[in-house]
Amino acid sequence: MTRKPGMSVRLKLTLSYTGFLLLAGVALLAAVWIYLLRYVPDRAMLVTDDPSIGGVFPIRSALLRVFAPRAAAVMVVLLIVGLVGGWVLAGRMLAPLDRITEAARLTISGSLAHRIRLEGRDDEFRELADAFDAMLGWLEAHVAEQQRFAANASHELRTPLAITQALLEVAAQDPARDSEQLVSRLQRVNARAIDLSEALLVLSRANQRPVASEPVDLSLVAEEATEALLPLAERRGVALRSDTTPTSTAGSHALLVQLATNLVHNAIVHNAWSDDQPRDRSVWVTTGVDDAGARLMVANTGEHLAPEIIATLTEPFRRGSERIRTDDEGVGLGLAIVRSITDAHGGTLTLAPRPDGGMTATVLLPAAHDR
Repeated sequence: MTRKPGMSVRLKLTLSYTGFLLLAGVALLAAVWIYLLRYVPDRAMLVTDDPSIGGVFPIRSALLRVFAPRAAAVMVVLLIVGLVGGWVLAGRMLAPLDRITEAARLTISGSLAHRIRLEGRDDEFRELADAFDAMLGWLEAHVAEQQRFAANASHELRTPLAITQALLEVAAQDPARDSEQLVSRLQRVNARAIDLSEALLVLSRANQRPVASEPVDLSLVAEEATEALLPLAERRGVALRSDTTPTSTAGSHALLVQLATNLVHNAIVHNAWSDDQPRDRSVWVTTGVDDAGARLMVANTGEHLAPEIIATLTEPFRRGSERIRTDDEGVGLGLAIVRSITDAHGGTLTLAPRPDGGMTATVLLPAAHDR
């Protein structure tokens, strides 16, 4: 944006200091006139024999002739002192602002690693510098996360495209190859690419704030998610068990349904054991409200997971195992979307291993009366 050139803040402060100093000088001279010179007689000198008076009264005109040049000289000195002293003092006071401006220029150039770290006692400039440092820290972490996410997303999207290209090349080299099998494989690869694209869009929307705020019952959200995923659970031999009570919160109904669906879907598809022995495969979905807020918990059975693995599961494209993926296992964005939706609603997501194997995911949101 182009603006007309104007005076710098330092010059404005200097002129302000000088103006106040001159005003104080004028006020002092006015006080001398009002309370002293106006009472001096402007007539001939009087001589008295009274020794207590001292003999001679000066006249007002004579005092003014002597006082006026010296008062003018004092005003000139005040002007010079005000300009020089104001310029120096304004420069010292605005020095922290120069550091903040330089940090802003570095940020515009793409450098987010620097910090102002303004020393000294707490004042307005120190608060501004600390807030700027905190903003830079948030930006650096956010940009790093976005770059990592973009790299992972590019890698994941490249995979189905590369598979499609390979299948088409094979089909071109072998025209007699069964086209029905090729079409079937292309459909599966394309469906996976569509699922990944839709998951990326959901994650992008979840990161937008603020979200719509409307009354939402987490128990109804959980029931909607479990009913939608019941066929998947039956197909994979997983028992869905729900224990829900009315749990009121506020937020986006669509996003919270997506959150519950992702949690239940993740619990179903990762409910597996390393051996082929018949074992209990269950998913528990519970809701409730307490002093901490509205709570949604989804737990599943399965292999024991190390805490360091669980700590990475909310990162995009991270999975709790290196098993061969099936068509139902998703694209590795389920818990990342859950975390983003939870953050957008001002809640917290906690993942913890179960003592008997598997994992418990707990989403804690503000209760409706807390909003």
